[in-house]
Amino acid sequence: MKRTATAIWNGTGKEGAGILATQSGVLQNTAYDFKSRFEDGSYTNPEELVAAAHAGCFSMKLSFVLGAAGFTAESINTECTITLESGTITESHLAVTASVPGISAELFSASADEAKANCPISKLLNTNITMQASLV
Repeated sequence: MKRTATAIWNGTGKEGAGILATQSGVLQNTAYDFKSRFEDGSYTNPEELVAAAHAGCFSMKLSFVLGAAGFTAESINTECTITLESGTITESHLAVTASVPGISAELFSASADEAKANCPISKLLNTNITMQASLV
Protein backbone atom coordinates (compact mmCIF):
# COMPACT_ATOMS: atom_id res chain seq x y z
CA MET A 1 0.00 0.00 0.00
CA LYS A 2 1.21 3.49 -0.83
CA ARG A 3 -0.29 6.85 0.10
CA THR A 4 0.57 10.18 -1.49
CA ALA A 5 0.44 13.87 -0.71
CA THR A 6 1.72 16.87 -2.60
CA ALA A 7 3.13 20.23 -1.63
CA ILE A 8 3.51 23.26 -3.86
CA TRP A 9 5.62 26.17 -2.56
CA ASN A 10 5.99 29.57 -4.18
CA GLY A 11 8.44 32.27 -3.16
CA THR A 12 11.10 32.50 -0.50
CA GLY A 13 11.09 30.48 2.69
CA LYS A 14 9.97 33.39 4.82
CA GLU A 15 7.73 35.40 2.50
CA GLY A 16 6.45 32.57 0.34
CA ALA A 17 3.43 30.33 0.80
CA GLY A 18 2.38 26.86 -0.15
CA ILE A 19 -0.53 24.49 -0.47
CA LEU A 20 -0.88 20.85 0.48
CA ALA A 21 -3.13 18.14 -0.91
CA THR A 22 -3.66 14.49 -0.02
CA GLN A 23 -4.61 11.52 -2.12
CA SER A 24 -7.87 11.09 -0.18
CA GLY A 25 -8.87 14.68 -0.84
CA VAL A 26 -9.17 15.49 2.86
CA LEU A 27 -6.57 18.18 2.29
CA GLN A 28 -7.06 20.15 -0.92
CA ASN A 29 -5.32 23.45 -1.49
CA THR A 30 -4.61 23.58 2.26
CA ALA A 31 -2.43 26.60 2.91
CA TYR A 32 0.81 26.67 4.89
CA ASP A 33 3.44 29.34 5.36
CA PHE A 34 6.32 30.56 7.53
CA LYS A 35 4.07 32.33 10.05
CA SER A 36 1.99 29.19 10.63
CA ARG A 37 5.10 27.14 11.13
CA PHE A 38 7.29 29.41 13.22
CA GLU A 39 4.98 32.11 14.58
CA ASP A 40 1.22 32.35 15.19
CA GLY A 41 -0.23 31.98 11.71
CA SER A 42 -3.65 30.55 10.98
CA TYR A 43 -2.73 27.91 8.38
CA THR A 44 -1.49 24.37 8.96
CA ASN A 45 2.15 23.29 9.09
CA PRO A 46 4.13 20.06 8.70
CA GLU A 47 4.60 19.57 12.45
CA GLU A 48 0.86 19.87 13.11
CA LEU A 49 0.23 17.25 10.45
CA VAL A 50 2.87 14.95 11.98
CA ALA A 51 1.15 15.40 15.37
CA ALA A 52 -2.21 14.43 13.85
CA ALA A 53 -0.64 11.42 12.14
CA HIS A 54 1.07 10.25 15.33
CA ALA A 55 -2.04 10.69 17.51
CA GLY A 56 -4.22 8.85 14.99
CA CYS A 57 -1.77 6.04 14.35
CA PHE A 58 -1.08 5.49 18.05
CA SER A 59 -4.80 5.45 18.95
CA MET A 60 -5.59 2.86 16.30
CA LYS A 61 -2.57 0.71 17.27
CA LEU A 62 -3.62 0.86 20.93
CA SER A 63 -7.08 -0.33 19.92
CA PHE A 64 -5.52 -3.31 18.11
CA VAL A 65 -3.26 -4.14 21.08
CA LEU A 66 -6.20 -3.96 23.49
CA GLY A 67 -8.30 -6.12 21.18
CA ALA A 68 -5.58 -8.79 21.05
CA ALA A 69 -5.67 -8.83 24.86
CA GLY A 70 -9.46 -9.31 24.84
CA PHE A 71 -10.51 -5.73 25.59
CA THR A 72 -12.47 -3.12 23.67
CA ALA A 73 -11.91 0.53 24.42
CA GLU A 74 -15.01 2.66 24.78
CA SER A 75 -12.81 5.62 23.87
CA ILE A 76 -9.17 6.50 23.31
CA ASN A 77 -8.32 10.19 23.34
CA THR A 78 -4.76 11.00 22.25
CA GLU A 79 -3.22 14.44 21.99
CA CYS A 80 0.19 14.61 20.37
CA THR A 81 2.53 17.55 20.83
CA ILE A 82 5.43 17.88 18.42
CA THR A 83 8.33 20.02 19.61
CA LEU A 84 10.36 21.82 16.96
CA GLU A 85 13.59 23.44 18.16
CA SER A 86 16.24 25.01 15.94
CA GLY A 87 14.84 23.32 12.85
CA THR A 88 14.70 19.83 14.37
CA ILE A 89 11.78 17.86 15.78
CA THR A 90 13.12 17.02 19.22
CA GLU A 91 10.12 15.28 20.75
CA SER A 92 6.73 13.79 20.12
CA HIS A 93 4.67 13.63 23.32
CA LEU A 94 1.52 11.52 23.49
CA ALA A 95 -1.06 12.38 26.17
CA VAL A 96 -3.54 9.52 26.26
CA THR A 97 -6.73 8.95 28.20
CA ALA A 98 -8.84 5.89 27.58
CA SER A 99 -11.91 4.18 28.88
CA VAL A 100 -11.41 0.43 28.73
CA PRO A 101 -13.90 -1.60 30.79
CA GLY A 102 -12.39 -4.36 32.90
CA ILE A 103 -8.71 -3.73 32.18
CA SER A 104 -6.16 -3.38 34.96
CA ALA A 105 -3.95 -0.30 35.16
CA GLU A 106 -0.88 -2.48 34.64
CA LEU A 107 -2.20 -4.15 31.48
CA PHE A 108 -3.38 -0.81 30.10
CA SER A 109 0.05 0.73 30.71
CA ALA A 110 1.79 -2.22 29.02
CA SER A 111 -0.62 -2.00 26.07
CA ALA A 112 0.02 1.73 25.69
CA ASP A 113 3.78 1.15 25.80
CA GLU A 114 3.48 -1.53 23.11
CA ALA A 115 1.38 0.76 20.91
CA LYS A 116 3.84 3.64 21.38
CA ALA A 117 6.77 1.45 20.37
CA ASN A 118 5.08 -0.24 17.42
CA CYS A 119 2.70 2.13 15.67
CA PRO A 120 4.09 2.87 12.20
CA ILE A 121 4.45 6.61 12.83
CA SER A 122 6.43 5.98 16.04
CA LYS A 123 8.72 3.74 14.02
CA LEU A 124 9.09 6.44 11.38
CA LEU A 125 10.01 9.27 13.75
CA ASN A 126 13.67 9.73 14.59
CA THR A 127 13.06 11.60 17.83
CA ASN A 128 12.37 11.13 21.53
CA ILE A 129 8.81 9.84 22.05
CA THR A 130 7.31 10.40 25.49
CA MET A 131 3.91 9.43 26.79
CA GLN A 132 1.51 9.99 29.65
CA ALA A 133 -1.27 7.39 29.59
CA SER A 134 -4.16 7.09 32.01
CA LEU A 135 -7.47 5.31 32.35
CA VAL A 136 -10.65 7.27 32.95
